[in-house]
Amino acid sequence: MKVNVEIECSPEEARAFFGLPDLSPVHDAYVDKMKSMITDGVQAADIEKMTRSWMPGVADSFEQWRQMMLSAIPKPPQ
Repeated sequence: MKVNVEIECSPEEARAFFGLPDLSPVHDAYVDKMKSMITDGVQAADIEKMTRSWMPGVADSFEQWRQMMLSAIPKPPQ
């Protein structure tokens, strides 16, 4: 026996039916932040924050690389 059931509902109704949270306020806040970054421009601090959250440890490795390069530069005699 084969039974097909078609349900017509909106995504919001489906989320409510399955008990999933409504994340539209979070989505709206994210979209507003992206719009402000586009209109105001991306600041260097924003890039650093994104890099640290997306790739933890990468920013620290850049700092270690910088320190290694600075330590390789010979110091002038005093």
